[in-house]
Amino acid sequence: MNCLICQAKALTPSINFQALITLKSNPSYLCLTCKNTFIKIGVDHCPRCYKSGEKEICQDCQEWERKGIIINHQAIFKYNDSMQQFFSRYKFMGDYQLHQVFKSYFKFKKEFTIVPIPLSPERYQERGFNQVAAFMEKLPLQHLLTKKESQPQSSLTREERLTHTNPFQIKENSSIPEKK
Repeated sequence: MNCLICQAKALTPSINFQALITLKSNPSYLCLTCKNTFIKIGVDHCPRCYKSGEKEICQDCQEWERKGIIINHQAIFKYNDSMQQFFSRYKFMGDYQLHQVFKSYFKFKKEFTIVPIPLSPERYQERGFNQVAAFMEKLPLQHLLTKKESQPQSSLTREERLTHTNPFQIKENSSIPEKK
């Protein structure tokens, strides 16, 4: 198999200690050169939004908190040129196989309900797949949301995205899980 990013380098399966013990190998979908272009977020980051280089709650999260919204998510990688090119190819060019690259980073914790962000019917028709749900295809998902058609986020400025009305709604007759 060749690297899913550059297509140029044939991948050789690597065997590590965990693979020997569990008899399960973790397939690699990237060559080392491409893999090294995705930079993990270091230890210095905002504890709420994972903005790199922050040691305390960042200004953006403090602003959201003043509005009554507490941000709490985790990021693994920096959004650099390689990540931007990856998502451009994955989302907008429909390269579905690229979901293999990062899906191993999505883990299930029993105390959480996993709700993928849906696409509008029009956007789903355009792309042919839900890029978020593809990353989590093996996890127990609960499809509790619908999305109205709206202007694509990628076409909006940061300020427009922050002030844009929420296009998501809870599906009618959905059973919302109790907080654990």
